[in-house]
Amino acid sequence: MTGWTMTRLFLAAAMLVGLAIPAGAQTTLRIGIGSDPDALDPTLSRTVAGRQVFAALCDKLIDIDEKLNLVPQLATSWEWSADGRTLTMKLRAGVTFHDGEKMDAAAVKASLERHLAMTGSTRRSEMGPIKEIVASAPDTVAIQLNEPFAPLVAALADRAGMIMSPKAIAALGDKFGNAPVCAGPFKFVRRVALDRIELERFAGYWDAASIHVDRIVYLPIPDSTVRLNNLKANSLDLIEAVLPSDVADLKRDARVRVAAGPGLSAVYISFNIANGPRAQAPINKMAKLREALDWAIDRQALVQVLSDGVYTPGNQSVAPGTVFYAGSVPVPKRDVAKAKALIKEAGFDRVKVHMSVPNTTEFKQAAEILQGMVGEAGFDMELQLFETATLLRDWVAGNFESLLILWSGRVDIDGNIYSFKACDGALNGGKYCNAEVDKYLKEARGRVDLPGRLSAYEAAAKIYLAERPYIYLYHRTNILGHSAKLEGLRLIPDGLMRVQGLKLK
Repeated sequence: MTGWTMTRLFLAAAMLVGLAIPAGAQTTLRIGIGSDPDALDPTLSRTVAGRQVFAALCDKLIDIDEKLNLVPQLATSWEWSADGRTLTMKLRAGVTFHDGEKMDAAAVKASLERHLAMTGSTRRSEMGPIKEIVASAPDTVAIQLNEPFAPLVAALADRAGMIMSPKAIAALGDKFGNAPVCAGPFKFVRRVALDRIELERFAGYWDAASIHVDRIVYLPIPDSTVRLNNLKANSLDLIEAVLPSDVADLKRDARVRVAAGPGLSAVYISFNIANGPRAQAPINKMAKLREALDWAIDRQALVQVLSDGVYTPGNQSVAPGTVFYAGSVPVPKRDVAKAKALIKEAGFDRVKVHMSVPNTTEFKQAAEILQGMVGEAGFDMELQLFETATLLRDWVAGNFESLLILWSGRVDIDGNIYSFKACDGALNGGKYCNAEVDKYLKEARGRVDLPGRLSAYEAAAKIYLAERPYIYLYHRTNILGHSAKLEGLRLIPDGLMRVQGLKLK
């Protein structure tokens, strides 16, 4: 059976499964997401899909708005000390967890300390040089640092700032993700792996007036066409990651609507520099070959074919023209002759490269385009598809040669680069390590003046962009599709679908 035949059978089967989802009560909001989340544990989570579910399940100390302003959520205010070594936060009164326990300073302290101490935590490196967390009053938490750490507030606007029930933490330990208990508008009901995650409205939510549906069902559907067809068939109410090529079709359908806006994400290739036996592949041992691969890529053509030119070509974790972009290292233009010359210099005629790819429509298309481009320069790229959570586990374990992946992006650039490029970074699956890069990244973290931070980040970028442990490709536009019956949708650049204010007519 050919790969194309198998793909068509998969799509047909997936569409039947999707269309079989019952509409249920009018107050059940059905959301199609691009993949199945990993652990529903804020301390351990790595996936974008997990963050989508957390948007309904786990409130954070701080949130962000449409203009990327940091705004109160579980914390009502925050203030730095004059020396930049203590962040004091005032907490919202009257907040309870899904298990009825009170959300107070002691609970915040317990969650933050878990992020710092738990084995496998992906939050630890995001939170910086924390010395001590002090619950100085029931409504006041002071985070004391060994040295100034500018990105901390932005980190607390994501999973590091999600507060979990201390009772549940103690009872469940590393199994917390099986029955998560937070302080968000919806509480966990059940999860069927690779099928659905069900939540129900939490009556004790502190902002109950903003919640207008009784249940939410998240359905992981990797194929964008299947998600789209389920939306048009009224089997879903809201979907993420609509492909630009599908927008015109959606706009012709009176039953659905399209919402689009700028995003923070970056799609990139990660290489296994030093994590186990697969780091011995030539592409990982030789920066010259990674440079050749980079020159073989036409980013403008890639985004044109993939998105009709809607996405933005890029070579860094942030888009060109934004404040943290290192302008001294611009997006390279394709040079096949240079790529071939570098391959020859490295002692090869052709180079084999194995790439792990998430099994979703856009990633498969992007990988196939890349495969053709780099093939012209002398790379024989073998593609292997994985479910996203499996791919990320392999990334951590070093069971990959190279992989194509997306980072959903953070307001502060530290959240985009430190965990990936610092020697001790929690998301540094390829184990890239350069002492000079570490020095500049830590210097940037400790500077509170923007010019000083930018200078340090640019110095780091000149090194890691030359060594290429990652090759950045493009930045996506956030495009959501939703039923015409759904009202109150807000577009936030982080791409997360906030449930506050959503109504089904």
